[in-house]
Amino acid sequence: MRMLPEDWEPLYEEILEDFGYDRASDESSARLLKAVMINSDLISDEDIVVQKKATVFGCSDDLEKDIKAVLPQGTLIASGSSVGRLKVAGIVPEMVVTDLDGDIGPQIEASKMGAVTFIHAHGDNSELIQKYAQDFLGPIVLTTQSRPDNIVSNYGGFTDGDRAVCIARHFGAKDILLLGFDFNKPSEKGGSEPKVKAAKLWWAKKIIYGHNGKGISIKTPVDLIYKNK
Repeated sequence: MRMLPEDWEPLYEEILEDFGYDRASDESSARLLKAVMINSDLISDEDIVVQKKATVFGCSDDLEKDIKAVLPQGTLIASGSSVGRLKVAGIVPEMVVTDLDGDIGPQIEASKMGAVTFIHAHGDNSELIQKYAQDFLGPIVLTTQSRPDNIVSNYGGFTDGDRAVCIARHFGAKDILLLGFDFNKPSEKGGSEPKVKAAKLWWAKKIIYGHNGKGISIKTPVDLIYKNK
């Protein structure tokens, strides 16, 4: 199910209010990303293929345990810093969803290997856009959480993880497996304050499950292991 603008806009307004973020800063960062990447290998929606089954990899502390417990399926979509941890596990994602923070080296490497990279602009990452965006040499999609245009897209989503789920749904995935998602325990990795991390997880869960739509199945290792017992 595609996240329509009329579905996303109320959520976006609530997020801005909840975190004290500024829409103008988001839009300024999106303009910067567009300017920096205008000559990159930008692709359109018609060039993107997602299977009916897809696996979205989050960055929770349980990612490695989840990978051992359940075999990834379909199109492999990695969020941000999960890419380096997947590399250690011998997994190469077909798509990477990132706002350019965290462990950036493996993300750039995955792009060079042909992964489609969804690079996101928001009010807090303009410096990271200037520093890293042009290092991504593979196929690129530019995204924003504010107003889209013909080059910068908005598929819905706030954090890398829930944005990856929105992207999977947008491009037709019906059976989505979440590996490395823990909505109750913020990861010990990363620089955000614990309260901010917890709030972001709350929003991620709301976006993933509260706006899933009919006919789309979202499962975790707990769901699958319990079902098979």
